Amino acid sequence: MKSVVETGHLSISRPRLAVDVPWTILIAIVVAFLALLPFCFVVWAGIETGWEAASHLIFRARVGDLMVNTVLLILFTVPICIILSVTLAWLTERTDLPAARLWSWLAIAPLAVPAFVHSYAWVGLWPSFNGLPAGIAISVVAYFPFVYLPVSAATRLLDPALEDCAESLGLNRFAVFRRVVLPQLRLAICGGALLVGLHLLAEYGLYAMIRFDTFTTAIMDQFQSTYSGAAANMLAVVLVFCCILLLFLEARLRGKGRNARVGSGVAARNRTVPLGRWKYPAFALFITVSAFSLGVPALTLGHWLIAGGAGVWKVGTIGLALWQTMEICLIGGIVVTAAAVPIAWLSVRRPTRASGLLEKCYYLASSMPGVVVALALVTVTVRVILPFYQTVTTIVLAYVVMFLPRALVSLRAGIAKVPVELEQAAASLGRSPARALWSTTVRLAAPGAAAGASLAALGIMNELTAAQMLAPNGTRTLAMAFWAMTNEIDYAGAAPYALLMVLFSLPMTFLLHNQSRKISGR
Repeated sequence: MKSVVETGHLSISRPRLAVDVPWTILIAIVVAFLALLPFCFVVWAGIETGWEAASHLIFRARVGDLMVNTVLLILFTVPICIILSVTLAWLTERTDLPAARLWSWLAIAPLAVPAFVHSYAWVGLWPSFNGLPAGIAISVVAYFPFVYLPVSAATRLLDPALEDCAESLGLNRFAVFRRVVLPQLRLAICGGALLVGLHLLAEYGLYAMIRFDTFTTAIMDQFQSTYSGAAANMLAVVLVFCCILLLFLEARLRGKGRNARVGSGVAARNRTVPLGRWKYPAFALFITVSAFSLGVPALTLGHWLIAGGAGVWKVGTIGLALWQTMEICLIGGIVVTAAAVPIAWLSVRRPTRASGLLEKCYYLASSMPGVVVALALVTVTVRVILPFYQTVTTIVLAYVVMFLPRALVSLRAGIAKVPVELEQAAASLGRSPARALWSTTVRLAAPGAAAGASLAALGIMNELTAAQMLAPNGTRTLAMAFWAMTNEIDYAGAAPYALLMVLFSLPMTFLLHNQSRKISGR
């Protein structure tokens, strides 16, 4: 701070930031505009089609069947994921369950297995398993960790004093859990349930393999037959409407009530509830969940790798797919993280309504299913900038739209830990704004940026729909090669690609588990 004496009064001026804010805002606006392209495409597609044609394409039996499938899938899958995740989180965090940390790790390990690999594993074990029951069952084992992860973290942060107070008023344990614990977990449950719901709407490979029709599979079928025809566009309109409806419902259920603890002192350490004779049913539950979510993929992969023998390990083909996957993940991760820098810096250094609005635009864009993002970019490139169709630039832009929030969250946390005075000190020594930012904040926030880039790269590695629609000719990532093999019913040939995707995803899943535990200092 610097002070000057004016008319007998001490005037304290606000610290000057080392970065030129208008340029930062301009870059953030450009990125937000690019991120909102899919949403703008949906609006434009509806207007261009016209009400009469749009109503004919939307209000028809086929769309009704898809809507029924989607509603039933969400109504069954999301509650099961919530009940299962809350139960597992309570057992691992609040009871004397032996080897609780191991079971906690096994509960989030299914995130390392792509959803379409889960489907591949179940179809390989049970070929006639398809339709809605298969969709619900496989979706639960693939996506319940999205609820378990935030709920387990929130459970570790609960203040047991509130439970003690409720028990002193005569409430039994079940009533305490229902009236005291669950309300405190509401935010975590709603956030995890929203993630599950959005994944259910966006997933393609899982449901295509078990022959269960959803909006995403129908859009892909339309695209492959008509290349972004009006029918595909109108299905995208309905799909985006479903996503926005989920966002609205989550916001309403989440509410605006205060969830932070108010008062002096610190929260007491959570007490451990003895399981007693319920220890064995708890073990049975964890073993069953692990068998379905991890055992089945491991069993199926092992079976096909053994059945295929050394012949399935085509080093040249697999090596090329691995190289192209690593290349697109590296480029995508770096670009996504770089695109997140302006808004991450603004949200920490200059939090305003404008920066908050820009950040909400990013999150709204990322809620769009990958098939809608890809369909929008196909339409824009074919009609406006044809040379960019099926180029690295276009597919990287799709990944920026889809995965920018992953980098944003980690990068924002890293920047928040760097004092702004370091930027000011660097600028006072004669360095330019860019050099001052690079030599202080960027370097000290590098671990957060690396974590964000890794999370984005993990999503890119397991992404299928955008890669199929936008990847340059000749591109064959691990996911694309796996899908091509399964379409040819060559399950043995697909096994090495699935195994590599799982092996590369496991370290990041382990990192997520450790970060979740660090929240409570464990």
